[in-house]
Amino acid sequence: MCSRPGCGEFTDQGGRCDGCRSEAEQRRGTARQRGYDREHEQRFRPGVLAKNPTCVLCGQRPSVHADHHPLSRRELVQQGLDPHDPRRGRGLCGPCHSSETAKAQPGGWHQRQEGCRGE
Repeated sequence: MCSRPGCGEFTDQGGRCDGCRSEAEQRRGTARQRGYDREHEQRFRPGVLAKNPTCVLCGQRPSVHADHHPLSRRELVQQGLDPHDPRRGRGLCGPCHSSETAKAQPGGWHQRQEGCRGE
């Protein structure tokens, strides 16, 4: 079943159905359109995950997300700073990344759920 509240569409892969995913991409743009390009994949992400192989928040799970911190990617670009510099990121596990994203970008489904923080 699609993870978007109110959508009754069935999906085999979990998460959002194709229609809801497409609608979200039209609103937000794809990851590439938001600036997560080849340099992000080859420089920022590997550099952050090498620097922080364990989640810096819960300290228990492996880092799987390279999170821009303390400034967002958007803020770095606005200030003329390099958003691909691994020093401007931190490694987070999936649950901690979801929790932090929900705090910084409220309005998503995750705002109603708890973050992992070692739970």
